[in-house]
Amino acid sequence: MTLTRLHIKNMVCKRCILAVEQTLKELNIPYHSVHLGTAIVGLPKEKIDMKLLGEKLYEIGFELLTDRREQLVEHIKILVIDYIHHRGVRKKKISEYLTEHLHKDYSTLSKVFSNSEGITIEKYVILQKVEKIKELLTYNELSIKEIADRLDYSSVQHLSAQFKKITGLTPTQFKKSRRPRLFIDQIK
Repeated sequence: MTLTRLHIKNMVCKRCILAVEQTLKELNIPYHSVHLGTAIVGLPKEKIDMKLLGEKLYEIGFELLTDRREQLVEHIKILVIDYIHHRGVRKKKISEYLTEHLHKDYSTLSKVFSNSEGITIEKYVILQKVEKIKELLTYNELSIKEIADRLDYSSVQHLSAQFKKITGLTPTQFKKSRRPRLFIDQIK
């Protein structure tokens, strides 16, 4: 059986995986596995109507990626989202986490990401952390100190200063305001 890896942009959660699996089923494309950012299908690329697949994925908010740089940038985003939103306690710096998973030095990753996205990986990490803070504040289950610890901030003051710089509000003001959060695939 020939396996083909498809790279898909904007997959950020388990529902995204289910949506891509459903699309592959509808198009009768057998798949081996679907993960954030990729689908391994059981057909050679030549036997897949890539235009139709691309259109169907686009209809539900995804995009097929063929450019290697775009694929790398999307992989970086997925790893950052996983690191911030889905992992427990982090024992590694984000730079170590990315280089370990992508097998490229961090300066290369940083350059490709910045050229493509117009912001640094560090800024993207901060934006993702702020959205995670908003989520945790909305749930109202953890104190700000516990949120700071969970997201590896050196102090509550550091978290608060970074949060205010991005949102214009302190965490307490945000909590009282009930402002909506962003979808994590829309953060730029």
